[in-house]
Amino acid sequence: MTTAAPSNIPAPPPGCPFNAEFMPPNLRKHVDPAAPVPLRMMAAKSLVPLSPSDMLGALFMLTFDPDEAVREMAAKTSAGLPDRILGSALRDEEVQPQVLGFFLGLLKEKAAYAEMLILNASTPDDAVAVVARDCGAKLAEIIGQNQLRLLRHEDILRGLCSNAQAQVSLIDSVCDFAVRSGLVLADVPQMKAARVRLFGPEAAEAPPDPGPTADQLLQEMGGEVADENAAPLEEGKRLTLAQRLMKMSIAEKIKLATLGNKEARTALIRETNKLVAVAVVRSPRITDGEVLSFAANRAMMDDVLRVIYNNREWTKNMKVRLALVKNPKVPLTVTMKFLNSLRDNEIKDLSRDKNVPAAVQAFAKKLLEKKTTPKKTEDK
Repeated sequence: MTTAAPSNIPAPPPGCPFNAEFMPPNLRKHVDPAAPVPLRMMAAKSLVPLSPSDMLGALFMLTFDPDEAVREMAAKTSAGLPDRILGSALRDEEVQPQVLGFFLGLLKEKAAYAEMLILNASTPDDAVAVVARDCGAKLAEIIGQNQLRLLRHEDILRGLCSNAQAQVSLIDSVCDFAVRSGLVLADVPQMKAARVRLFGPEAAEAPPDPGPTADQLLQEMGGEVADENAAPLEEGKRLTLAQRLMKMSIAEKIKLATLGNKEARTALIRETNKLVAVAVVRSPRITDGEVLSFAANRAMMDDVLRVIYNNREWTKNMKVRLALVKNPKVPLTVTMKFLNSLRDNEIKDLSRDKNVPAAVQAFAKKLLEKKTTPKKTEDK
């Protein structure tokens, strides 16, 4: 659900996909199109004290600035940022995806930085697809190892298959994986060869039936699995959805996890295939309520929980942190980190809660003792 931006956040430059909410309030004026040009030029020259990640976002915003000189300076600065900024910011999954995509296009010839961006789960698939067409063998290998991206965005595989620098063994491997996962790309000769390898000569022109596609299901069931505001499915339709999902290939389930609504995601998060489950939690449409529900689910896949507890934005939510602490599938090292940030009353409750892992209960008791012991000493 999109909410209106607070009134103290300046409107973004025309064409810019987000506003300056991510920046410290006292520095937002440096990207405000209504502010004096010298203020914006300061940020365009990276002379404003911003964190590395915020610096990237500010420079990206300024490439949309109404003043041509500011736009040109922001682009020039972006292309020449030092390693102390790029080395940190390009790995940050909290940076806006559009910013990461912009910098991948800008830095794709610099292999070390391109690698950081390709490994960043928040970098847009379409930006990776562009790089896949003509990158070197090492970057092609890294792109080919990200199975979720390959199935979620078909042009990545197309790009790799057209890349003369990619090793033949890599192309064969990713195409075999894609075919086994139900991906059908009739326009890619290497995919046809993979079908023959896996299913025999008869599969060259007539690939095995991949089952229903995500597009077909979205069309069939309309807004019921596409519209986030749709009413919950009736029992009969929920059964129909489950039956359709059973016949779907992994590739199509991943597409549905990305394009479908909460109803579709709720059904798909139960999948035993980790790529499908991770596609659900990484969906751009995922809600805070779903994240909290997944964090509290003791049967949730480890890979899904890992995405949640590594996301700084989600773990700012105290309810999510508490749910992760109570979940026995979350590693103890992660749990301990979050335990230290909980309120005293929550730590007290955990110290008495028989339903949390024993190690968590014991650590909560120790924390409680540390907090109360000084007070007893003072009383004496």
